[in-house]
Amino acid sequence: MGLSWQQGPLSAGAIGHFLTPEPLPQRLLFAERLRRRMRVKFNDTWIADSENVIVLHEPGRYPVAYFPREDVDETALVPSGKITHHKDLGGTAWYTVHAGDRATERAAWEFTALPGHAAELQGRIAFAWRAMDAFYEEADRILGHAADAYHRIDIRNTDRTLEVRVDDTVVARSEHPVVLYESGFAPRWYVPRADIDEKQLRPVEGQTFCPYKGLCDYYDIGDAHHAAWTYRNAYGEVARIDDMVSFEPDRVEVLLDGKRVEPEPGQQVIAHGVDRGLDAEEVGAR
Repeated sequence: MGLSWQQGPLSAGAIGHFLTPEPLPQRLLFAERLRRRMRVKFNDTWIADSENVIVLHEPGRYPVAYFPREDVDETALVPSGKITHHKDLGGTAWYTVHAGDRATERAAWEFTALPGHAAELQGRIAFAWRAMDAFYEEADRILGHAADAYHRIDIRNTDRTLEVRVDDTVVARSEHPVVLYESGFAPRWYVPRADIDEKQLRPVEGQTFCPYKGLCDYYDIGDAHHAAWTYRNAYGEVARIDDMVSFEPDRVEVLLDGKRVEPEPGQQVIAHGVDRGLDAEEVGAR
């Protein structure tokens, strides 16, 4: 979720509000120095390498990294002649990114007429995430978007009893589920497979990708589509939910200590698309 995406405090769908005497502007942009070395690779060539990246948080968008021009390979940028207008930040010049025998149009941009209050973005280049081969922090590949310091996941054990039902059928019953708290989202309850009647789970084709948890597989249960999901190879940071199953309370009946779990703000998630050229093996190898 983070600062400006999904239900974050600067997003249009924020579930909280600022305690101020006067209403804040509908759109607030937030920029700050990343304080991490970030690199960009295109056609097996490092075209940007900087320890002075600015990350822009804009409502309804993932964080975007802006590199100072002096840390970008100028030969990789070919002006396209295309100018668009950003509603808050003014004129935007687009570039074709070129390296070796490969070029991709509209793969980078720069603001050319910034208002005074946004001057720190002057002379900085951003790269379209899926147009590049990869982004790195130090020697580790970063998936999905630039690092969001305001995204947090906490996983807790619980001694509450969780039960999942479809009509009169008990699909799962566990006395030791875990609960995952993720910034801005409703709590997610995960159940060990030993506590699930797995013949009730019908795998479906297609996966989604979470930059923080990995590739997600889904199940239908009876007539309820995408009623459950699992991260079969969850990233190490969230290894406690690896291969456990969570259930969608707006599609099946989920009971916690006998009380039905009702959908709440932050229940619906906008799935993140997989990075361009990124396959399941690369996601798992992260």
